[in-house]
Amino acid sequence: MKSLHSLPFINLMKKPARSIALLILSAFLAVSAFGGSLAVMSLRNGIDSLESRLGADIIVVPYEAATQGSYESVILQGNPGAFYMSNSVIGEISEEIEGVEKLSAQYFLVSAKAGCCSVRVQIIGFDPETDFSVTPWIERSYGKELSDGDVIVGAMVEVSTGDDIKLFDRKVNVVGQLERTGTELDTAIYCNVNTVKQLMQAAQVKQLVDYNGSDPDKVISSVLIKVRGDYDIDDVTSDINLHVRGIKAIRAKSMIASVSDSLSGVSSAIGVLIAVIWVLSLIIMAISFSMINNERKKEFAVLRVLGASRGMLSKIVFKEAIMLTFAGSVCGILLTLLIGALFSDSLTSSIGVPFLLPSIGTIAAIGAATAAATMLAGALTAAISAHKVSKQDTGVILRGDN
Repeated sequence: MKSLHSLPFINLMKKPARSIALLILSAFLAVSAFGGSLAVMSLRNGIDSLESRLGADIIVVPYEAATQGSYESVILQGNPGAFYMSNSVIGEISEEIEGVEKLSAQYFLVSAKAGCCSVRVQIIGFDPETDFSVTPWIERSYGKELSDGDVIVGAMVEVSTGDDIKLFDRKVNVVGQLERTGTELDTAIYCNVNTVKQLMQAAQVKQLVDYNGSDPDKVISSVLIKVRGDYDIDDVTSDINLHVRGIKAIRAKSMIASVSDSLSGVSSAIGVLIAVIWVLSLIIMAISFSMINNERKKEFAVLRVLGASRGMLSKIVFKEAIMLTFAGSVCGILLTLLIGALFSDSLTSSIGVPFLLPSIGTIAAIGAATAAATMLAGALTAAISAHKVSKQDTGVILRGDN
């Protein structure tokens, strides 16, 4: 019975149409499980990255920006946009509001066209002396303080460290690139407060930006606030809104909550879809193997006459299923990775939440678990149907009385 070892492979080669159909079904199972798991994990990573990068308890923006809802897409997603208010807001908050541990201003500017990019990019300025949001993120990638005239760019900006680019005809030097966030912030440019003010003045000279009649040196875009541990964040937020005019203070978690709610909805939909696909696919796979093995009853009967035990018959079908489902799961996993590489940025834009792929090690672990689950599902459905067929009387099958 030594030839039985090669029989599963021979059987698959002799029935290519049947083998390809089952391989496609296995690939479909793998795509749903691997792709769904990867999508949910990437969405969660994106939210965690966003929370880590934001780092503030309260964000203060101009009242007009808050009423128009434009601040969320700029602050959370990094979509190109700008809004301004008087920098006197910083002094008012410092002097009149209790419970503020740290506060730092940020400046938003949209380039007309950067030397690095064919489209407008978001420029974000911050004060290294007071900043607690961008600086830790930059330190992980660059490890130094940004000098005047230096910029650090997002992961998706196509420039190299050491390159010079022009912003509003002002030359700046790229000193590094940041880690990926899975948002439009990956296409943003970051600089210190002196550099961004120079760029804001250059933009005003070119009449590309309107600061509502104010001096660029006297406006800011937002204020990030860290609240002392012995104060309630909601109370401090209300206090700011009550005592400081022309602004809107928003609790940072409430901003991220809307994104998290979107994530929960997407994750639930993906989970339901995966479950439905697996149930239907397993049913189809079980019916397919049952029909195939019924057609092979005479083949199994001949093997029994030649000395093959029922266990051997089950083992042949089991091996065939393992080969097919392994090949199918590998194809499905590779296809999912290809789709993810090509369309992850489009997916981020369409669903409106951050999408950040996990590490290579995590992806490999998910892929291995998916392949194992797919192979197990196929092998069990095949072996069960083969076992039922092997119990039938060999003589009856060979005489054709069935």
